[in-house]
Amino acid sequence: MELWDIYDKDKKPTGRTMIRNDWHMKPGDFHLTVLGVVQNKEGKYLITQRVMTKAWAPGHWEVSGGGAQAGETSYEAVCREIKEETGLDVSNAEGGLSFTYQRINPDEGDNYFVDVYKFILDFDEKDVSFQEKEVLDYKLATPEEIKALGEEKIFLHYDSIKQIFN
Repeated sequence: MELWDIYDKDKKPTGRTMIRNDWHMKPGDFHLTVLGVVQNKEGKYLITQRVMTKAWAPGHWEVSGGGAQAGETSYEAVCREIKEETGLDVSNAEGGLSFTYQRINPDEGDNYFVDVYKFILDFDEKDVSFQEKEVLDYKLATPEEIKALGEEKIFLHYDSIKQIFN
C-alpha cells in the first residue's frame, strides 16, 4: 500500500497521509505530484506513450511523473519516477525545479500540487529502458512535435507545462 503525504493550501505538510488514489481528501487538503521533463544535449525531449491497457488516457503521450510517496521530497520523487519509467538517472543532471502549479477538483476530492522539473542530460536512445507494462512507445521529440501532440489533445498536461519546451 503506497502512502502519500497530505499538504495544506500553502504546500506545507500536515503530518497526515492518505492511501494512493483514495480520493477522500478534506477541502483544503492536497497531495504532491511531480513531472520530470528530460532534454538531451541536442535539444530533444524524451516522451513516452502510455500502454493501451491504462484505465486513464491510454495511448496518450507524456513525460515521466507520478505521486510523491510519504516522507519523500519532491526532488527524490521526480528522480525516482524518471529512473523507474525511463532507466535514466537525473540525480546529477543539469537543471531542477522549474515551476509548480495547482489543481483543485472539489467534485473528485482530488486536489494536488504539481512540481515540474526540467533536466538536461547527455544520453542517447541506448541508455533508455522502459517498463513494458507502462510504456507502449517512446521518442525523442522536438518542441514542435510535442506542440502538435498537445494540439491533438493527446499529450498529457500539455497546456499546463508547454512553456517548459522552449
